[in-house]
Amino acid sequence: MATGTVRYWAAAKAAAGVAEEPFEAATLGELVAKITVNLELGRVLPRCSFLVNGQPAGKRDPYQVELPHGAVVEVLPPFAGG
Repeated sequence: MATGTVRYWAAAKAAAGVAEEPFEAATLGELVAKITVNLELGRVLPRCSFLVNGQPAGKRDPYQVELPHGAVVEVLPPFAGG
């Protein structure tokens, strides 16, 4: 099981109530399951993109995205503009 930091941006930050927090999870799917205990954040996450150490998780199954020790996971809601 890896430990690291999850950082929230924009609407995800507002829903989480914090800018970042430590995590303990083996995969991105496990991390998402843990942080969706926060119901407000759970409403925002389905629209979010995730970066793991700066690399997009993309459309991969989040339970197949392994988190290395010390990982930084960025939670990015859709951005307005164009």
